[in-house]
Amino acid sequence: MLGAAKAAPTLIGKNLMAVVIANQLRKDIAGDPLFDGVSFKVERRDRLSLAGPNGAGKTTLLRMLAGELGVDGGALAFSKGTRVALHDQRPPLELGLSLREYVLSGAADLIALEEELRGLEGAMAAGRHDGGTLARYAEAQARLEHAGGYAWRERTAAVVRGLGFADADLDRSLDTFSGGELTRASLARALAGDPDLLLLDEPTNHLDVESIEWLERELQSLDAGVILVAHDRWFLETVTNAVLELKGGRSLYFAGPWHKWRLEKAARAQQAEKTIGRLDADIARLERFVERFRYKKLKAKQAQAKLTHIGRLEAERGKSAGELESLTSRRRTLGFEFLKPARSGRTVVEAEALDLSAGDKDFLHDVSFALERGEHVALVGPNGSGKTTLLETILGRREPRAGTTRLGYGVEPAYFSQHEIELDERGSVLECAQRATGLPRPQTQSLLGRFLFSGWQEHEKQVSVLSGGERRRLALALVVASGANLLVLDEPTNHLDLESREALEAALEAFPGTVLLVSHDRALLDAVAHRTLAIEDHSLRTYEGGWAELVRRREARALADEPVAKPPKQKAKPIPVRPAGPTPLERLESDIGRQERAVAELEERLAEDWGNVELLTAHRAARDELQELLARWERLFESTPS
Repeated sequence: MLGAAKAAPTLIGKNLMAVVIANQLRKDIAGDPLFDGVSFKVERRDRLSLAGPNGAGKTTLLRMLAGELGVDGGALAFSKGTRVALHDQRPPLELGLSLREYVLSGAADLIALEEELRGLEGAMAAGRHDGGTLARYAEAQARLEHAGGYAWRERTAAVVRGLGFADADLDRSLDTFSGGELTRASLARALAGDPDLLLLDEPTNHLDVESIEWLERELQSLDAGVILVAHDRWFLETVTNAVLELKGGRSLYFAGPWHKWRLEKAARAQQAEKTIGRLDADIARLERFVERFRYKKLKAKQAQAKLTHIGRLEAERGKSAGELESLTSRRRTLGFEFLKPARSGRTVVEAEALDLSAGDKDFLHDVSFALERGEHVALVGPNGSGKTTLLETILGRREPRAGTTRLGYGVEPAYFSQHEIELDERGSVLECAQRATGLPRPQTQSLLGRFLFSGWQEHEKQVSVLSGGERRRLALALVVASGANLLVLDEPTNHLDLESREALEAALEAFPGTVLLVSHDRALLDAVAHRTLAIEDHSLRTYEGGWAELVRRREARALADEPVAKPPKQKAKPIPVRPAGPTPLERLESDIGRQERAVAELEERLAEDWGNVELLTAHRAARDELQELLARWERLFESTPS
């Protein structure tokens, strides 16, 4: 995995405003073009969304930009010194490293820059003040300031925490982490290096809503160009300001937010249809003229001219038809059509005085709630807050520590698990589906086809060897065909593309039974939920409506609870104690030497424990004081007669 920032392979002049310009890019796979003629540019503060179906080349394009894959046609041009960082879904190769070492490896050049600055400061303190030294010092200092100054380690620690890691995780070896934790570690490493161009492939995978919202704020504030691939519609709407869609080997670029691109696509398709209709009418009219006059001497030349005109119109029509096909053609997506369920009793789920725990971890205490027939309820909370445990307790798969849960009269539940534990792994996909649904073979085959298991090879594939995405699709197919009147869904959108997420959303909105949904897809939560249960401080708080209403209510509550802030007291600046010396300049140089030793000592301690907030604060204060001393030294040196 390439998480570290590195210099881009192609350089152009320093006056270029864009971080990167792609011109007519082509990439071939096994001799056939994956895409061709892809052009775009990205400037600082641009947030470009890469859209398109799986297999269109989105990840390939990111790896081309990172220098991992070659360019088979066209050109990539980067502004001078551009530093590129890529985060994707491949596991890290450096599994022997601790999380601290792995994340810091993404900022190796910042560490080297600090060492260079220390060397330059030492040279300047020793009397070296030529133009080259001063210019390089200013350049290196400006680069470090862009990364947050000497507090960049503190910012990196904040990145690690923002992505859901605890301080205790910093010294854990990567080979003890889960797949989701490794993905988050890769993202932390990419962000730590202060890149000029950040490339992100599905950055929201394995993040809870709190971490996704933190990442949104981080990307909005980042002084860099960002190109990302994501299927989280809320995230795309919040972060991106341009779209590049790859489809059928071609690309379409749109400068604007994601939702306006969707509207623009519809408008472009409508305009293309109108153009095709107008061209068809013009071609038909000209063909009638040619047919009538092509063999008459007086009109033969005109008829020939009309034939030439028809050729031009047909070429224009072909171009419009190609654009229309690109805009409107839809690839195969999952087919969600829930069966009409049997009617249950009014109360579908009821919990009283519920206490939940797992091992030594407490989740919920003294919780009571009920779900009524036809309600669509979202269950939200941070990772590790007990959402899955609560679902499994409701379904009788776990025993509560205290309290009771029960399902109401006539309730027939179907459970879509985050881990697909409900799949029967005996035999083939077709056999599993037939056992679970009781459908005849032809109907089962039709069901599997709607969930992209087509042909006998897919049907006869053993369940035990299915990939993660295939297992999700099979589990969804079984839920759809179950006829259940209570759907309990734990992260159903994992591994689904945008179109499939929207298809699931529409089907759940129309489902007449009861839904209990856990998801980090805020667009799905907002569209489907009539009511939201939020796990907060080991309890459940109820919010009417979906995600947007929950956010509004939380913000209003926080505003009402916020105390009036008093102006902070100004801290007196420490006055450095200077030893006596023959001249002010020599005394100042002595202060600088002492302060450099103090900074070096703090950095040695930070190298062992860079997540220590007190050390980070002390280091930042010491570096600030050193910078002030050096600035005073420069002013005093310039004013001292030679």
